[in-house]
Amino acid sequence: MDRNLRYLGVGAGVRALGLSLLGPFFSLYLRNILHIGYTTIAVATIAISVVPLFVVAFGGFLTDRFGRRGPFLLAIAGEGGTMLGVAALMQAGSFVGVVAGLGILGIVGTAGGPALSAYVADFSVGSERTVAFTWVRIGHNAGFAGGVFAGGALIGFLGFVPVAVLAGVTTLLGVVFLLVTLDPSPYDRVLRDGGNAASGMPPVVRPGTMRQSLRILAHDRVFVAFCVVSSLGGMMEVQWGFAMPLYVHQDLRLSYAIIGAGYALNGLIVVFGQTLTTQLLLGHRHTTAAALSTLLYAASFLLLGVAGEFSIAPVTLFFVYVTILTVGENVGAVPGQTLPSNMAAPGEVGAYNGAYQTIAGVGPLVGILIGGFLLTTVSSPLLLWSLLIAPAVPAGLGFLAVGRKVGSTANRI
Repeated sequence: MDRNLRYLGVGAGVRALGLSLLGPFFSLYLRNILHIGYTTIAVATIAISVVPLFVVAFGGFLTDRFGRRGPFLLAIAGEGGTMLGVAALMQAGSFVGVVAGLGILGIVGTAGGPALSAYVADFSVGSERTVAFTWVRIGHNAGFAGGVFAGGALIGFLGFVPVAVLAGVTTLLGVVFLLVTLDPSPYDRVLRDGGNAASGMPPVVRPGTMRQSLRILAHDRVFVAFCVVSSLGGMMEVQWGFAMPLYVHQDLRLSYAIIGAGYALNGLIVVFGQTLTTQLLLGHRHTTAAALSTLLYAASFLLLGVAGEFSIAPVTLFFVYVTILTVGENVGAVPGQTLPSNMAAPGEVGAYNGAYQTIAGVGPLVGILIGGFLLTTVSSPLLLWSLLIAPAVPAGLGFLAVGRKVGSTANRI
């Protein structure tokens, strides 16, 4: 594996460590410190998530025209600086200010998503690309595990604001590391040098106009179908970050520390299990893996409902739930990170990744709205989670249907 991808994995870990010190606990801050209702939290979350959907699509077009490394590093720097601003707004206790800050955080973070995916794709092809994305994901989750574990403990000890400051500073340290270690990708070198010879790679196809890119995406019906089905799956999967912490803290009465430990377990299972998962999936179809992931997510959420409905060992079942869900996350990460690049038309890797992240991101917004409504109106935990996993059925079947139309080379892990 190219050394830049190894450095990228380490840098992703530092970035995730910073952001996860506080990120997974924001909904609890709004609920327990500012005393905001479930529905209001859901509406606010949706409101700040709409603009990033358009930004990430535009970021995809830009990364095909202006490169990978620069936009990605600029986005992380924006995340760190914005987090420090959010800390000040949290100190002031401003609901509107904190929500606006979170909105900016989401915008600058998602803007660099396509550049990250395209950077990895530039250095790898075929199964090597899957392994490369696995390495970056492992680095990210190693940082995530440390961040959420430390965040859950530190919030209870120091409070939300000091942890927010620490989160911003740590994220900026990740930028410094990547700025020093990462080389321009082969595609970056082509744009810089004005030719392909300096890259040492096969000729690179440059994109046409943005209108041409949009036309290519619109006519790729199989790719669009994959994005739409992914959006359905995301409608359910988003409850891991939205409904779960609220439900677990309020209904199962689990502490910040327990929730943080659960998030940390999630990260550790990725760190120690993603490579094995990827190896086991090699040779199989991306779309089959996506369908299996959807099934595992649904099963884990249903278990969480059982724990609350029958008051059966809530702490134990919570960690079992996290384990099953994370296995599903590991399986689903392979197609989610790799297949958009595999399906991309020549010169359109950034555009395809941006389009995927935009379309697939619509489902989670709808899921958050549904989650906020159901948390407020449904008293039965088992019924609550049964309703929240309903999108798993059309999503799982949809992945299998799309798999019959995706080219065998692109769909092969």
